[in-house]
Amino acid sequence: MPQKTVEIAVTDDHELFRKGLISLIYALDGSFKVVIEATNGNDLIAQLQTSGKIPDLIILDLNMPGRNGYETVMWLNEHFPNIKVLIISMIEREESVIQMLKLGVRGYLSKDIAPEHLEEAILAVTEKGFYYTDFITGKLLLELQKEGNVPKAPVYLSDKEKEILQLMCTELTHKEIANQLGVSVKTVDNYRDVLCKKLNVVSRIGLVTYAIRNKIAEA
Repeated sequence: MPQKTVEIAVTDDHELFRKGLISLIYALDGSFKVVIEATNGNDLIAQLQTSGKIPDLIILDLNMPGRNGYETVMWLNEHFPNIKVLIISMIEREESVIQMLKLGVRGYLSKDIAPEHLEEAILAVTEKGFYYTDFITGKLLLELQKEGNVPKAPVYLSDKEKEILQLMCTELTHKEIANQLGVSVKTVDNYRDVLCKKLNVVSRIGLVTYAIRNKIAEA
């Protein structure tokens, strides 16, 4: 039985990287086919609207001129919600990952990954629905994206803890949160540590998962 072709759109403003990524995709698996090559979000959207080609997967950079990765994913969620998105970027800030997960991306890779990991990611996203690395676990992706989750019994949190938790669910850095609250970064770090212990999670991303599941913050 012939292998199903996986149609891919590649969107990145750096031509050398984009061309190299496309060449690598073709070298990895004969069933991979790049049907759209775009320089930024606006270019991708224009081609989706005019070419008639609807890829199975969009590989998308975050930091691009014009319409960046965040804005592009929001547009895709509204107009092409069934297309899976795989982020490949040098940006690995926890805040950026949180924002992408909340927007529903199916995987998040660094640009310095090994070629075999890219192949794994493409196959995992198209066949299983998500791809996880050490930084973002598949369990977390499912927690954030799965419909019909039954929230766990909430833990008692003070008003200040709830406020900190809600701010943790934004793209603000700890320094920016501290500035907004008029406290030190160390104070914010201490609140994060206390919240992690109370909620039995190990990272800020875990805090976001808890907050969304228990309706303390919106996805």
